[in-house]
Amino acid sequence: MKEFTVCYTFDNKIINEEVVKELEVKKEDVEKAIIDRMERYKFFNVKNAKGHFHIKTYLVRYVRITNEKILV
Repeated sequence: MKEFTVCYTFDNKIINEEVVKELEVKKEDVEKAIIDRMERYKFFNVKNAKGHFHIKTYLVRYVRITNEKILV
C-alpha cells in the first residue's frame, strides 16, 4: 500500500488529507482521481487528524501531492 499526502490550498488555509492506494498506483493516477472528483462534485468531505472538513470545490485554489510513502 502507498500513502499520499494531498494538500488543498484555499485563500486563507491549507487542508491536508492522507490517501491510501494500492502499491502499483502512481502519483499521476492520484492527481487524476482528485481532479475528476473536483470536476464531478460541488463539494466533498476530507477527514484528517484535525477533524472532518466539508470542502466546496470552487473555493480550492491549488491541489498538490507532497509526500508518497510505501506502507509495509
